[in-house]
Amino acid sequence: MSDIQIRDDLHKTYGDVYTAEAMRALAAMAPFNPQQKATMAARTARRADRARQRQPPRFLAEDDIIARVNIRVQAARAGDFVGSPIPADLQRQWIQGTGPAARPQAPTERSIRNVAYALLSGADGWMFDGEDALGQITTMSLDNQRNLKLAVHRDPIFLQAAEVVSGQMNQWSTDFLGRPIVEDWERQLDFTTKIFRARGLHLDDRHTRDGDGVALAASIVDLTLYVVNNREALQRAGASIVLYLPKIQTAAEAALWAQMMDTLEGHLGLAQGTIKVYVLIEQLEATFQLMEIRAALGRHFVGFNTGRWDYINSVSDAMAWDPAFINPNIEAVTMTYGYMRNYEDRVRRAVNTPDKDGNFALWQGGMEPNIPVGSAAGVQQSMERAVAGAEREQREGASGKWVAHWKMVHIVRPVWEQVGQANQLGREFPTLTYTQSDAEGLTLLEPGPRTVRGARNLISVATQYGNAFGQGFQAAALKPADSFADADILYLMEDMATGEIRLSILWEWLHKGARMTEADPDGGAQEQDIFDAALFDKLLAEEYDKLVQAQNRDVHDDSKDTTLPIARQIVATYVQADPKMPWYIDLLNINLNNHDLPTAIERIRRYVDAFRRDGTRITENLDFAPGSGG
Repeated sequence: MSDIQIRDDLHKTYGDVYTAEAMRALAAMAPFNPQQKATMAARTARRADRARQRQPPRFLAEDDIIARVNIRVQAARAGDFVGSPIPADLQRQWIQGTGPAARPQAPTERSIRNVAYALLSGADGWMFDGEDALGQITTMSLDNQRNLKLAVHRDPIFLQAAEVVSGQMNQWSTDFLGRPIVEDWERQLDFTTKIFRARGLHLDDRHTRDGDGVALAASIVDLTLYVVNNREALQRAGASIVLYLPKIQTAAEAALWAQMMDTLEGHLGLAQGTIKVYVLIEQLEATFQLMEIRAALGRHFVGFNTGRWDYINSVSDAMAWDPAFINPNIEAVTMTYGYMRNYEDRVRRAVNTPDKDGNFALWQGGMEPNIPVGSAAGVQQSMERAVAGAEREQREGASGKWVAHWKMVHIVRPVWEQVGQANQLGREFPTLTYTQSDAEGLTLLEPGPRTVRGARNLISVATQYGNAFGQGFQAAALKPADSFADADILYLMEDMATGEIRLSILWEWLHKGARMTEADPDGGAQEQDIFDAALFDKLLAEEYDKLVQAQNRDVHDDSKDTTLPIARQIVATYVQADPKMPWYIDLLNINLNNHDLPTAIERIRRYVDAFRRDGTRITENLDFAPGSGG
C-alpha cells in the first residue's frame, strides 16, 4: 500500500484541505483501511448469523476479552479501566446544535454561513456534521472540511460572513423572542464548543482510494482531515478536539476507532487521549455493550448521546428475522415507548458508573427536530412539546440535549438554565444488570396504532428524503405531503436517519403481514386488513403523485424528472426486497450525482444482486475508477 489516490485533481482544487501534512497523515492511517473493511464484513456476518439462528443481540460473556484493547468484559462492566476526566469546555453542554458546515452548490462565502449561524446561536456546543446531515453530492464533504478550517482559523471570509449573519439572527430573534440574541458577534464566536461528527465505519469516502485502489474508509478520511487541519488552532484557543462517533455497534468497533485515534495522535505528536469523543448510541447491539464501549475508548471517551430515529431503525433491522416484531406508526415510538425507554435507562446508568479513577461520563439527550416556522398556533404547540421533551430528559438525568436548528437554542436552553447545574455527572442510578429480562426489555414492543395514514406518512417522508439527498440536502425540512398546505403542522429538520427508519418500518409491515389497527376513513383499508404488496404499491403511487404535483417550496421542480424518480425506485426496491437491505443510504450513495433513471435502476439491481449473493455492500464511488486519481 503506497500513495493515496485522489480523484479528478481535487488535491489541487482543495489543496487547503489536502495539505502536504494531511496527505502524510492519510498515508500513515491507510493501513487501517483493510481493518475497517474486515470489521464491516464481520458486522454483516453477525447480522446474517442472528437472522439464521433467529436470535436478537445478546450480552457478552463476562470472561470475553474486548478485541484490540485486551480488557475483560467483567472488568469493563465494573469500571476497572482508565477513562477520562471531562475537559473544561465540555463540562456544560446544555444545548448542542447539529448540522453541516456547508451548503450544496454554494460558493464559500455563502456556504460558510452555516458555521456562522451555529457559532453565534448561543448553543453550548455545535456538532458540525460530516455524516447524516451533510450532503455528499459533488465535493460537499471537502467543502465541509474547508469551511470548518476557515472558521476555526478565523479567516476573513468567515468573519465577514459572521458579521452579516449576526444581524440577520438578531432581526429574527427580536421579532420572535422580543430581544437580540447576539450582543457582540466577535466575542460570541468563542462561546460554542466546536465538535465534529465523522462518518461512520460503514461508509467509504467518495474522493479517495488507498494505494491498492480500494475506497478509503470515510471514517479514516474525516478523522484525519479534521484533526490535522484544526488541532493547532483549537489548542491555541484552549479548546478541546472533540468528535462524535456514529453507528458503532460493538466494543470491538469502538476499539478500532480508539486505535485509529491513538495512531493519529502518535503521528502528530499529540498526547494519547487528546482527541475526545462522544459516542452516539444509535445501534441496538451497542446498548448490550455500553460499558465495554466506554472501556474500549478509554482516555478518549467523554459521553453518550441517545438518538431516536437511528436507534429505532437499528432495532427494526436487528429484529427483521422475527415475524412477531412489528413496529406501530412511527409517531407512537417516542422515547418513553417500550424498548426506547429501556435503552435510555441503560445509557444513563452506564455514564454514571465510574471508571477506576472515579470519572463519570456525560449523557447528552436526543434530537429536537422542530423549527419555529409555521402558523402561530402550530409554532406555539410545537414549542411547548419541545420544551416538555427537554424537561423530561433533564429530569431523567441528561446533562443537555440536541437541537436541529439554531432558532431552537434559546427556546430549549432555558430548561437547563433554570436548573443551573453545569451537568448531571455522577447522579445516582441503579447499577447496570445483564439479565434475560434486561435483554428482553431492549426489544420490548407495546401496543400502538398501525394505520394507512401512518403508512402514507412513512412513504411520503422517506421518498422526499431520498429526493433531498440526491439534491445535496441531507438535512431537510420535511413533513408528509398531505400536510404541505397546513401551516399548523410544522416542518421538521430531518437527516438520513428519518429515511432509514421509515423504510425499515414499511419493510416490517409488508414482509411480516402487519394488520391495520383501524379502518382508513378514505377507504384504503379496513381494520385488520393486511398491509400487503397491493396496498403498498397503491399508496406509493398516490404519495408519489402528490410529490410530483407539489409546489417548488416542498419539492423542487428541478428534481421532479431527475432525483425524485430515482428516490421512488429506491424506496420501492428497499421495501420490497427480501432479504432486507442493511442501509437505505447505500442505495442513495451509489446514485449520487446521477440523474438518469435507467442508470439508477442498473446500479440498484447491481447492489441488490451483490448483497443477496454473499452479503457484499457496494459502498465505493462507482464514478471513481481505481487508478484514476490525480
